[in-house]
Amino acid sequence: SVIPVQRFLITSTGALYILDVQMEDGLYNYRCMTRHQYTGETRQSNSARLIVSDPTNSAPHILDSFERREVMASHRVELPCKASGHPVPKYRWLKDNRPLETDSRFKQSVTGLLIERTQPSDTGTYVCEVWNGYGNAEVVGRLQVKEPLKVMVSPRKVKGSVGSQVSLSCGVTGSEEYQLSWYRNGELIYPSNSVRMTGQNRENLVMAGMAKSDGGAYQCFARHGKMSAQDFVQVILEDGTPKILASFSEKVYNVNEFVSLSCTVKGTPEPRVTWTLDDEPVVRDSRHRISYYTNAEGHVVSHLNISQTQVPDGGVYRCICNNSAGTVSYQARINVRGPASIRPMKNLTAIAGRDMYIHCRVIGYPYYSIKWYKDSNLLPYNHRQRAFENNGTLKLFDVQKEVDEGEYTCNVLVQPQLSTHQSVYVTVKVPPTIQPFEFPRFSIGQRVFVPCVVMSGDQPVFITWQKDGRPIPASLGVTIDNIDFTSSLRISNLTLMHNGNYTCIARNQAAAVEHRSELIVRVPPKFVVQPKDQDGIYGKAVILNCSAEGYPVPTIQWEYSKGAGVPQFKPIPLNSGFRIEVLVNGSLLIKHVLEEDSGFYLCRVSNDVGADVSKSMYLNVKIPAMITSYPNTTLATQGEEKKMSCTAHGEKPIMVRWEKEERIINPETSRYVVSVKEVGDEVISTLQIMPTVREDSGFFSCHAINSFGEDRGIIQLTVQEPPDPPEVEIREVKDRTIALRWTMGFDGNSPITGFDIESKNKSASWDTAQKTKDVSPQLNQATIIDLHPSSTYNIRMFAKNLIGKSEASNELTITTDEAAPDGPPQDVQLEALSSQSIRVTWRPPKKHLQNGAIKGYQVGYREYSSGGNYQFSVISVETTGDNAESLVLDNLKKFTQYGVVVQASNSAGTGPSSTEVAATTLEDVPSRPPENVQAVATSPEVISLSWLTPPKEALNGNLLGFRVIYWANLPDGELGEIRNVTTSKPSLELDGLEKYTNYSIQVLAFTRAGDGVRSEQIYTRTKEDVPGPPAGVKAAAASNSMVFVSWLPPLKVNGIIRKYTVFCSNPHPTVSSEFEAAPDVFFYRIPNLSKNRQYSVWVVAVTAAGRGNASEIITVKPMAEAPARILTFNRTVTTPWMRDILLPCKAVGDPSPTIKWLKEINGTPAPVVIDSRRSVHTNGSLVIRTVKAEDSGNYTCVASNSFGLDKIVLNLQVQVPPDQPRLTVTKTTTTSITLSWIPGDNGGSSIRGYILQYSEDNSEQWGNFAISPSERSYRLENLKCGTWYKFTLTAQNAVGPGRISEIIEAKTHGKEPQYSKEQELFTSINATRVKLNLNGWNNGGCPITSFTLEYRPVDSPTWTTAQRTSLTKSYVLYDLQEATWYELQMKVYNSAGYAEKRVKFGTLSYDGSTIAPLVKAPNVSEDNSGSGEGLKMMVTISCVLVGIVVIFIGLLMMGVPARDGLAEMLMSKNTRPAEPINKQQQTLRMHIDIPRAQLLIEERDTMETVDDRSTVLLTDNDFGETQKQKSSTVTHTVHYQSISQATGPLVDVSDARPGTNPTARRTAKAGPAARNRYASQWTLNRPHPPVSSHTLSTDWRLPTPRVAGSVDKESDSYSVSPSQDTDRARSSMVSTESASSTYEELARAYEHAKMEEQLRHAKFTITECFISDTSSEQMTAGTNDYTDSLTSSTPSESGICRFTASPPKPQDVSRVMNMAVPKAHRPGELVHLPPYLRMDFLLNRGMSCSGSSRGTASGERAAMGQACLEPQKSRSLKRPSRMAPPTPTEAPQASRDPVAQWQPGSAATLPHREGSELAQAAKLSTSQESLLDSRGHLKQSSNPYAKSYTLV
Repeated sequence: SVIPVQRFLITSTGALYILDVQMEDGLYNYRCMTRHQYTGETRQSNSARLIVSDPTNSAPHILDSFERREVMASHRVELPCKASGHPVPKYRWLKDNRPLETDSRFKQSVTGLLIERTQPSDTGTYVCEVWNGYGNAEVVGRLQVKEPLKVMVSPRKVKGSVGSQVSLSCGVTGSEEYQLSWYRNGELIYPSNSVRMTGQNRENLVMAGMAKSDGGAYQCFARHGKMSAQDFVQVILEDGTPKILASFSEKVYNVNEFVSLSCTVKGTPEPRVTWTLDDEPVVRDSRHRISYYTNAEGHVVSHLNISQTQVPDGGVYRCICNNSAGTVSYQARINVRGPASIRPMKNLTAIAGRDMYIHCRVIGYPYYSIKWYKDSNLLPYNHRQRAFENNGTLKLFDVQKEVDEGEYTCNVLVQPQLSTHQSVYVTVKVPPTIQPFEFPRFSIGQRVFVPCVVMSGDQPVFITWQKDGRPIPASLGVTIDNIDFTSSLRISNLTLMHNGNYTCIARNQAAAVEHRSELIVRVPPKFVVQPKDQDGIYGKAVILNCSAEGYPVPTIQWEYSKGAGVPQFKPIPLNSGFRIEVLVNGSLLIKHVLEEDSGFYLCRVSNDVGADVSKSMYLNVKIPAMITSYPNTTLATQGEEKKMSCTAHGEKPIMVRWEKEERIINPETSRYVVSVKEVGDEVISTLQIMPTVREDSGFFSCHAINSFGEDRGIIQLTVQEPPDPPEVEIREVKDRTIALRWTMGFDGNSPITGFDIESKNKSASWDTAQKTKDVSPQLNQATIIDLHPSSTYNIRMFAKNLIGKSEASNELTITTDEAAPDGPPQDVQLEALSSQSIRVTWRPPKKHLQNGAIKGYQVGYREYSSGGNYQFSVISVETTGDNAESLVLDNLKKFTQYGVVVQASNSAGTGPSSTEVAATTLEDVPSRPPENVQAVATSPEVISLSWLTPPKEALNGNLLGFRVIYWANLPDGELGEIRNVTTSKPSLELDGLEKYTNYSIQVLAFTRAGDGVRSEQIYTRTKEDVPGPPAGVKAAAASNSMVFVSWLPPLKVNGIIRKYTVFCSNPHPTVSSEFEAAPDVFFYRIPNLSKNRQYSVWVVAVTAAGRGNASEIITVKPMAEAPARILTFNRTVTTPWMRDILLPCKAVGDPSPTIKWLKEINGTPAPVVIDSRRSVHTNGSLVIRTVKAEDSGNYTCVASNSFGLDKIVLNLQVQVPPDQPRLTVTKTTTTSITLSWIPGDNGGSSIRGYILQYSEDNSEQWGNFAISPSERSYRLENLKCGTWYKFTLTAQNAVGPGRISEIIEAKTHGKEPQYSKEQELFTSINATRVKLNLNGWNNGGCPITSFTLEYRPVDSPTWTTAQRTSLTKSYVLYDLQEATWYELQMKVYNSAGYAEKRVKFGTLSYDGSTIAPLVKAPNVSEDNSGSGEGLKMMVTISCVLVGIVVIFIGLLMMGVPARDGLAEMLMSKNTRPAEPINKQQQTLRMHIDIPRAQLLIEERDTMETVDDRSTVLLTDNDFGETQKQKSSTVTHTVHYQSISQATGPLVDVSDARPGTNPTARRTAKAGPAARNRYASQWTLNRPHPPVSSHTLSTDWRLPTPRVAGSVDKESDSYSVSPSQDTDRARSSMVSTESASSTYEELARAYEHAKMEEQLRHAKFTITECFISDTSSEQMTAGTNDYTDSLTSSTPSESGICRFTASPPKPQDVSRVMNMAVPKAHRPGELVHLPPYLRMDFLLNRGMSCSGSSRGTASGERAAMGQACLEPQKSRSLKRPSRMAPPTPTEAPQASRDPVAQWQPGSAATLPHREGSELAQAAKLSTSQESLLDSRGHLKQSSNPYAKSYTLV
């Protein structure tokens, strides 16, 4: 079929346009096929060929045009104008001789002018001008835009009453010409006396005197052409007959009384009310007034008011209400008191035979009775009389003249004996009566006499006549004779004019009566038109004329006599096929004249009046030329000779000619020969064709012509030949089938008997093709089956008919679609990786079963254990293309058997599943603790335990047993040894416990994977027992008769001490005394002893269980000169810090001893300094207030008198908060992170537990968990997938919580979504719709949470957003604009972040073609992820190893112990910057794992401002006093989160917790190398220099310059408390627990970094490097009496190096940058800060910058290159516009120092130093490339490629 696209166009009228005709267009046959829209019937035209010739120059020739077009408004119309010519003509359109105005509705199409949504204003004359270089032409036509007819009837609501008039109007729009008709209730309305139609088109309807039946629906129909419209209104007619709603009643009034009578009446139209009194109208005068009005309901209210009523006013009052619809009345009697009388009565006339009323009008009241008399007889006296006594009325029925005529008397009885009367005479009149008469049958010309006799009735009687309701005209000649009571009608000569109805009317005084009769005049028949001879032509119609007249109307009959002989007439049968019929006027019609119709015809006329008349005629039939014999169809074989003959018959001469499809055949043509011969009455003509060709197929006609007509015979000649091959095309391609559709070519004029289809593999020959023969010719499509998917085939076809077989069709090359794989993946194997993950490995299906390119795999897994859902969960993975594929299944149930199947998939679908393979996840620790743990103390040393085993689903493995962890909670608040014992049973007895001791107990279950969750602590105390002996006893004489005894509590109290019993015995004689002491008393004075007698003393403790064992027995003698003795015992005293402590020293002797306290310092006792914090009581006790850690030590109390000396040693131990634990991450999954830690120093008190704090990245909300002191690891569950978390850990002891550990961070497994490059995003695109393929999105291991899609036209700023909570396989964008470029962006979110994909696409044109491409703009990446996925880092770590080796050499020379190792060196706060609020936009981290070391590289934005988390470098000068200037000091309070210092005190506030305030602390001078770990805030004091100094503020601004010599007071200190501890500073624990790591491992880490592709060609800048020397000497400063001597048990931080790596600019890629080499330094050396960290506060040290040195130390420093660096003058962001200028002492000599050669902006490395110089260095930090300009201002970063990386 011809598809109407590109060059072929089919117009609305069915014309076929071929644009740009090609030569091959002449190779085809063209047919027009039509299909009936409703029946589906199809018809096909004959074929045609297109003759294509070379173009020649020619003027335009109009091919298609129009003269007139009509279209309805708002419809579409095409005005055709198409011309041929060469060159191609041009077109221009005009309307009403003016060029067309610009209008989007007008479009120039290929075939004419297309007008969309036509408007009435488009009506006009259109001219299409066509021209080229050889001429012009034009098409002129008129367009009529018709509006649809609209009809509206008004008024819309019609409400009338019966009898009223109704007017309707019909308005018509849409046409000026129309026909209009009115309908009532569906019936057409005709004009009449009461109905009038006015207006030009009868649009006004007026109806008068509406009857009840006239109500209903009135329709107005307007018609114009094929259009019609109607409207209707409902006419509602109410019964408008007046109805009296309210009236008056009979009543009696007095004379002169006021009377008011009213009638209320309704009706339509409004009724009129009149009043009568005794049937006489009420006369209006001064006493009688009549009024009326219409009330709110539309009712008429009429009043009759009578004032000063008199007796004559009495009587019967009647209100009469009438309108056009009718009349109604009401009456009642009004009586006026007074003498009764009768109104005068008038004589009456009655009509005989009718009823009559006679009224007696009585006035006055009262009266007794009313009676009627006639001839003195009381009425009634017969049945026709009736008297109404109550109102005085007499009724006479059927009045008779003889009986009822006479005088009637009304007698009224006024009083019992008084009456009055009045008489009236009644005359009876009799109406006339006419004797009936009838007209007999008359004929024309006869005479008529008809009498009209009045048989009865009063005289005089008047008689008149009428004809047809009107007086008889004199012109008819009718004579009327009236004699007395008769009248006669005479007609002397009847004519047809006398026909009619005649009426006789008789009238007298009584009435008028009439009688009617019809006169009919009969006329005999006669011819009006007589028949005559005529000719008739065979096959055509003929009328034989015959008509007549008469009355009654005569009938006409025809008779026929065949042939020309003597006529023998017979009636003509008129019912034989209706070929012959008699017309209304009597003529005979022969519709189809036959040859046998020739003969005589007789027309006979009769009407039963007179004789019949008749007349005959002859019909002569002439035969026109007729083809009597010819073949309708005939066949010929192409190339053979063919003859066709026609036989003609008719009146001669006959001429015969031949035509082919309306073209006359020239007999002289070489291939055509015509021959003619006569056989009898027939002529035979033969056409001979030699030889036949395809073009001879068609319709031939032979035409026979004579004087009476012509005829033709049409012969269809079919030249048969083998068919043309069909046109084959692809209908549908599937995996194993190809559906073909073909268009049948020329069938060779012989029905196609079948088709042969051949198909073969592309590489095979046609000889081996698969053949399908004799496909039914009824089919035009077929499907080739049993093909192999993804294979290429060649297909061709042949058509066959009875003549032969066609050539081969066009050859198709088709590749079948891919099919779902037929085979499963091979070698599916499972390997359990962990308790929640299994690795699945497999190989692709066999090659021949893949059925296409394998795109991915579906891995289904399900749980086999009880309670499983047995439904496969499916994960889709993309193929890697390798021969081995793998997938790790995460988040599985622990220790659970899983079955796994794998299916391969390609673009066509998913193949079969592999055989299910099972594997069990590894064991894990139990996830729930034992339940219902119960503990009961059964004895003082035994506790019995029991518990319930955790449920099976919580064991996560095979239960190996239970572990019981327990420890004693000692009376002093300390914790005993933490022990554990295992058992396989859910019960256990703990024995060998301490008596009467509170134990904490936890129980856990364990599997091969380890220990599970511990139960909550329970506390149980063992039972009480007798106590042990007191730990010590002393006794000393205080005088000659008194002894003091002291003792210590038992080491094992075993209960609550109730009392102590002191025993004192004397052996000579044996006397034993007992003394009781309170349980909290440990001294006892025994008086009244004998002098110099020896006593034995011992002490026993007593509990509720009884008396315990006795202490050792000591002896004592009271004596007068007693030597000094101390009753206090040697022991250790423990106290929390910051409290007051009393060290007792109770001494006795005679005389009383003196007390002296000593403290051991460096192994040598020295007197205790007594000051405000230390004092000695009179009882000898030493009191230390606000005890500090440095107060710990051995204190000796010495007591002496004249006779002796004694001393004791008390060991004071000050408990402090515990040190920070060392926290590490040991394991991560997608939803959990396992942490472990090594406890720090416990601060002298057992650790009571831990607080673990955690926070999601960038979150200010911290969660916490309390952890048992016995645990060393913890696993956090239910975390977000692919999310960074930060953690801190705090230990707690009896003193309180210690320092918070370093913040470490870890990320759960998973990453942001990403789109596969293997997947096509667009599945299909058309003009208004795009289907997206979303299967390419990979969730990155974390479930996708939402999917956001936005799109917009590229030239539109507005995005259209469609968001879905779940990611489907596909998504369709609807309602797009055709032929438009769009921009599309998608964002797919999961908990790890989001990925973004941006693309542009163009919709197709309306005809399916693509649109022009966009002009290319600068390339923008289509794929961006929120985490910086699309960033390309090109950084190379160069020369790192050299720098690190130098650092390591410096460290070794400084004597750093190797045991500290990399494990401690690599601990620091991570300075990864706080990330944006958008959680998904995380920085890129690269982890390089090597043995026992890890390199963490982070991407950072280019640093433009100083981060408040930056590291500040401080030297000893900030803490010590190199020069004494006691007159003034300056105080700096530095309180930052990550301020690292190696030698000298480390300023650190990392132990500041949220909600706590750091405690201020004085520091007089530098401490040892190991930093004090308990400092929350350090105040730094140093001598004030002779020049002004400035204090560093919190935002790193320099305050206003100060006057030289000014002193910073205490109030000038600055302190900053971080809002969330160290939550913003990252702490990356990248070391391992191995202490044997060497520095070489760090070097290998740098080598790994250098090999990273992303860091290649980067320039590396060392920005900070801090090296600690734990072996350096303790620094001294000043001359203070004491220093902080308490050292930490936590190793100091060994080293941190921070580097900044900047990816090179594109033009610098090939250049390898130099790298600064970090150098170690020692105390006293100038700190070379990075330029962005150089601050006035750090540079104005206590040193001279002038030419003269202040002492040897400063001079040496100057010689070594010490210099004053110029302070920073300006900063980005937070900095003042004006900075303090350098003081005169800052600038000189700087340029002469070696270090001063380093200038801002230089790229050189540090000056070379010898090893001896390195040994003197304590800190060194420099930058390869300065951030300052030549004036010291911060440069504005212009490197868009700069990124920062931190190496820790």
